[in-house]
Amino acid sequence: MDIHEYQAKEILAEYGIKIAEGGLAYTVEEAVQRSREIDGNVWVVKAQIHSGARGKAGGIKVCKTNDEVEAAAEALLGRKLVTHQTGPAGKLCTRLYVEAGTDIDRELYLSFMIDRSHERVIMVGSAQGGMDIEHLAATNPKAIIKIYIEPAVGLQDFQARTMAFALGLGEDLLNHAIKTIKGCYRALRDMDVNILEINPLVVTKTNELIALDAKMSFDENALFRRHRIAELRDTTQIDSREVAAAEVGLSYVGLDGDIGCMINGAGLAMATMDMIKLAGGEPANFLDVGGGASAERTEKAFRLVLADAGVKAMLVNIFAGINRCDWIAEGVVQAVKNIDMKVPLVVRLSGTNVEEGRKIIADSGLPIITAETLAEAAERVVQARNEVVAKQG
Repeated sequence: MDIHEYQAKEILAEYGIKIAEGGLAYTVEEAVQRSREIDGNVWVVKAQIHSGARGKAGGIKVCKTNDEVEAAAEALLGRKLVTHQTGPAGKLCTRLYVEAGTDIDRELYLSFMIDRSHERVIMVGSAQGGMDIEHLAATNPKAIIKIYIEPAVGLQDFQARTMAFALGLGEDLLNHAIKTIKGCYRALRDMDVNILEINPLVVTKTNELIALDAKMSFDENALFRRHRIAELRDTTQIDSREVAAAEVGLSYVGLDGDIGCMINGAGLAMATMDMIKLAGGEPANFLDVGGGASAERTEKAFRLVLADAGVKAMLVNIFAGINRCDWIAEGVVQAVKNIDMKVPLVVRLSGTNVEEGRKIIADSGLPIITAETLAEAAERVVQARNEVVAKQG
């Protein structure tokens, strides 16, 4: 789960990380009022969306008067910002963060993340901050410093000092740097954070160390014990179908294709999407209905998949172990009747009571295409999708 910059900064400030003075605004009037409350004669108006590269998309504006703050707020509020991370759909800006301007001397990069392949926390830093770290890693990998942290031991002082010196921070800033680095690690540890990134971490001309931007992403599986964090979720930044799926206990992720998928089990879902791509199609979603696919749950899953107007065909692939194919078949038939489907449907059933399930579908009289193997199901749904495209085109 991602949160906004201002929310991440509020958390980091609690752990001793210095941030610039700022305030949240939902309206143009509030943005102007925040600039009047903040000392100085330069303000930065920042669009709050769950994406990096906001500056390149015009989402960060430097203002020198209250009138400029007003104009920036009017330009950003209610606008969809498109970055390389949001995709062409972009993300809607519904709130702004107005921050005091900072007199920057140097920009650095600092992040912490869970490295599951090494079963460690990795601390990453660079003396070249304020830019796309992926691009920097590709063009100048020696500029990236990586330090692995053993979770059972925690971040050690010598590791924090090593990173501080690698960032080019001298003795005059060493204590502040160590406090900042250790504060970031404690935040990651205490809040079940997957990724904590400060880019840029700046040295000001008055020799202060300030987190000028901040990103935090949390482990959703730990939100049950992090109620405060769970309440920071901004559903306007999430696919509405994913929100609806979460409310009924379904795992849904929207994708860019046009073949809708309803599958039980994450592993089978991944294999099914691979087979669809192998057959020449593109999945429109990942949807795992889980082991208890009742008729009501099946219908809700159908509605979620078909809420995507781009879906041109749908594949149901169920392996019944704990569940039963006849129950699934009844749910599919009921869903198709209630929804009045307008796209071709391919159903592949396997497992417990598979013959009974196939008979229910065959006797329904509905135009449901059946398949026995996963490869056959993928080929048939891609063929059905191609026929729909041919008719439309």
